[in-house]
Amino acid sequence: MSTLRSYLPYLLAGILFGILLTKAEVISWWRIQEMYRLQSFHMYGVIGSAVVTGAISVWLMKRFNVRTRNGEPIVIQPKSFDKGIVIGGLLFGIGWGITGACPGPLYAQIGAGMTVVVVTLLSAIAGTWTYGKLREKLPH
Repeated sequence: MSTLRSYLPYLLAGILFGILLTKAEVISWWRIQEMYRLQSFHMYGVIGSAVVTGAISVWLMKRFNVRTRNGEPIVIQPKSFDKGIVIGGLLFGIGWGITGACPGPLYAQIGAGMTVVVVTLLSAIAGTWTYGKLREKLPH
């Protein structure tokens, strides 16, 4: 029971995140299509706000040596550039444009009753599993 209780803050954060995504219309297939057709600034504003919020959060975490709930230091490893990042980003963008969903809003879309998005969720899980199996064989 205590383990279940320890997950409660994450459940509540997930519910809040889903509400925010829904209210911001990020789960709307039409909003995503507007973005890809360059017809509206809405999604670019949401994504830009997320990037700025993330950058400030990382800066604050580093500045104040924030630790996990268990007291462990948070270490952000430096990343090196790889052409696979570009290829993966393109594939991600194409999938996002076709399905109208990226990993964050998937659960909110399902929760909002867009049950067809379950196919996208299962495809994302299958793709992640496949990548995990093939990662060592892929070019670096």
